[in-house]
Amino acid sequence: MRYLLRGSDRPEYVLRSSTGQFWGKDLALDEKSDVNALKPDGGENSGVPQANHKAEVEEMPNDLQAEVPSENKDAQRIVHLDLKGAAPKVKYLEQIFPLFASLGASGVLIEYEDMFPYDGDLSLLSSSFAYSVEDIMEINRLAKISNLEVIPLVQAFGHLEFVLKHEKYFGLREVAELPNSLNPRVPDSLALLKEMLTQVMKLHPQTQYFHIGCDEVYGLGTSQDSKTSDGELGKLYLSHVTAVGKFMTETWPSVKLLLWDDMLRKISVDTLKESGLPILVTPVVWKYLPQLDIKMISSWISRYEQAGFKRMWFASAFKGATGEDQMWTPLGAYLHNHGSWLEIISSLGNYPQITLEGIMLTGWQRYDHFSVLCELLPVAIPSLAVCLQTLKHGYFNEKAQAEVQHILGCKVKVDKDLCYGTGAFAGVELYHLVHTVHINFQTSMEDLLKNRHLRGGFSPYHRKYNFGNPRNLGFFQHKLTRTLKEWETVIGNLRSEMQSIYFPDTIEEWLEENVNPHLDRVREVLQDVQRVIQLRGRPKSQKLV
Repeated sequence: MRYLLRGSDRPEYVLRSSTGQFWGKDLALDEKSDVNALKPDGGENSGVPQANHKAEVEEMPNDLQAEVPSENKDAQRIVHLDLKGAAPKVKYLEQIFPLFASLGASGVLIEYEDMFPYDGDLSLLSSSFAYSVEDIMEINRLAKISNLEVIPLVQAFGHLEFVLKHEKYFGLREVAELPNSLNPRVPDSLALLKEMLTQVMKLHPQTQYFHIGCDEVYGLGTSQDSKTSDGELGKLYLSHVTAVGKFMTETWPSVKLLLWDDMLRKISVDTLKESGLPILVTPVVWKYLPQLDIKMISSWISRYEQAGFKRMWFASAFKGATGEDQMWTPLGAYLHNHGSWLEIISSLGNYPQITLEGIMLTGWQRYDHFSVLCELLPVAIPSLAVCLQTLKHGYFNEKAQAEVQHILGCKVKVDKDLCYGTGAFAGVELYHLVHTVHINFQTSMEDLLKNRHLRGGFSPYHRKYNFGNPRNLGFFQHKLTRTLKEWETVIGNLRSEMQSIYFPDTIEEWLEENVNPHLDRVREVLQDVQRVIQLRGRPKSQKLV
């Protein structure tokens, strides 16, 4: 449920929206990001510039201020943990659950994906680093200690890549070539979902809510089974979702079902009414732009009210919605998103039949099962703090800023996307190390390879024929060795901090995506420099090296 969207008159942030085509199409708009990345400090000298962690907090503009209506002050604030990638170890959850609560969260939405310990025939769905049954029980216990509601999320239609990638389940795909969506007309599809849902519910017997996802059902209507079914695609979607809903409500009558709303937006009010869906589930209306289209979202709320829905949730974002490979969290984008949602919340008096139950602050870790990692959770803790406090106070005022500073142990400067100071929150060491990599690492590596001694005396042609002047190369070798050693120390520290929070697969992936290619390139140049220096100025090779 994340798409690329245009921004506002503020700096453009790459976000994702539902505008565009509807059924089974890629809704992404092809627009570029202009996130305000911080520039490196360094000049011509190599080495690792140190980030400056001293600054003052500035209050946000008045246009972000909104009063939280008294009838919605008790609405829940749920933090989304997307475990499609970079799933934290349980001991890190033990540290951050109290932090979530102190910042104003009332629960966590846990999208387990392949981190759930499925058993029996479903055991192949679980990652080799999946939580154990004991881990799930411990997560529930830790959440309870912090007075956090645990809401499990299991995708029941679209975004089932982690299931449909397995050959065993190829026959359940809506599109044979794609692992995205389930074919609702194959009987085994519902049987599979029932078993998945049952296993997850078994380990969450006390939950009051259960989220069945059902967003972005790409390709719906493509299979021959779907093409030959009666009715429009909206009815095809609703028939499957209501079947899942009836199973859940009949098996666990006290559990309230939630689902993402995007696939409902263009289904007629009458069709929604006739389906019986409004008595089975509660829609979660989501949008992640910094500046929301209030009129459009209001029209959705109005239609859902007319269709008979009595309760509603909203979903904002605090991370993972500004670019698939985003390393650093742009605070302003998410603060503005929450300011827009507060404006919508303040208008709910226009919909007397609708009760707002809460807002989910989504923190996407991947756009889908096969995508690269977005920002790591510790990197986004300041964003989460800003967003939760904004919801609590109505805008990011001085009181909210003071609470954030007290809880995190650092000062937030939204326009710089930074939390300045040593910090006291779990994962703050990793936060600072990732920041150092973000602002300096790639530039430092590129500057090395643009060094005049390298460009003038050891070009690709020199390396190709294995020759060069040892005197010129000597000037460069020292700089290259020193800078490489300094960055290897930083990366070693970063790896160590990651090991305390993440499993080995996450560490390997993050380093391979963000660090290793640059280090390897510089290491190769250094090896060539050292080899040619030892040749003591011999003629170029007649054979290619």
